[in-house]
Amino acid sequence: MEKLKTGVIGVGYLGKFHAAKYAAMADVILVGVADVNKEAARTVAAENQCRAFSDYRDLLDEVDAVSIVVPTSLHYRTALDCLAAGRDVLIEKPITTTLEEADDLVVKAEDAGCLIQVGHIERYNPAVVAMRQYLTRPRYIESRRVHVFTSRGTDVDVVLDLMIHDIDLICSIVEAELIAVHPIGRSIVTGNTDIANAQLIFANGCCANVTVSRIAEEPVRKLRIFQPENAISVDYGAREIRIINREKIKRGSELKPRDYLEFCFRDQDALEAELTDFVKNVRQRVTPAASGREGRQALAVALEIIKDISNNSGNRSPVGKEIT
Repeated sequence: MEKLKTGVIGVGYLGKFHAAKYAAMADVILVGVADVNKEAARTVAAENQCRAFSDYRDLLDEVDAVSIVVPTSLHYRTALDCLAAGRDVLIEKPITTTLEEADDLVVKAEDAGCLIQVGHIERYNPAVVAMRQYLTRPRYIESRRVHVFTSRGTDVDVVLDLMIHDIDLICSIVEAELIAVHPIGRSIVTGNTDIANAQLIFANGCCANVTVSRIAEEPVRKLRIFQPENAISVDYGAREIRIINREKIKRGSELKPRDYLEFCFRDQDALEAELTDFVKNVRQRVTPAASGREGRQALAVALEIIKDISNNSGNRSPVGKEIT
């Protein structure tokens, strides 16, 4: 089988990991990496035995598919050039900064016969993958994602930086129409919202309570799903899941190890799984689970939350056609 020729556009903190994963794949050739920071491009290229480009457009003639790992504000322009060249793209989340840009990319990709996969990496967290077999009828979901402060990602609102992960994952879990959002949030150390909470209400009665912060003292990334049959806890960072059946919950006494199922997946890598899936999708021409349309939907919900926080209304905001 002919090796797939790949490239990485943007080799900052995350992009260098994309490059290393591609370079390690047996059925892939990492042709090159591109970055306006020429020294960064040369360093990552040397580490992965590929070519360095200062202009990503010079890379496009050499590859079949690329990862776009540039700042969010540059996603649209970069992806537009890649699609115009007929290249399949994996775009780190969020897909773009506006719905108009996202819609344009989706249409242009379909017209060009290209794939868009959006980097909603939590879908590939091994604990999340394992958890899905225990899903039945989610009724209430709690999600908490808090990080210590760093300058990385602060060019966008914390909803686009962090909460969009949970929006995408929860919508994929519930599989029902989102009918209302109840958001609050505040700017603390940057010019954008740094801490936020949103309740997501679905047509089937499920409710999700989502909290994110990038000013925490220590990181926490956890998810809890309550169903008539059981409760599922997911620790994203530890890559662990715990499943407790309903009767044990009703008993009301302290749980002992025999009362629940617990699994750990520390030896599995979410980014490697995501990029492997992207390569498979490109080869087989399969629409990704986290396609451009799913990325657009998560963006729509995130932008509605941001708008409501900005308006500081505090009122329940029905989800209209603009975010469906």
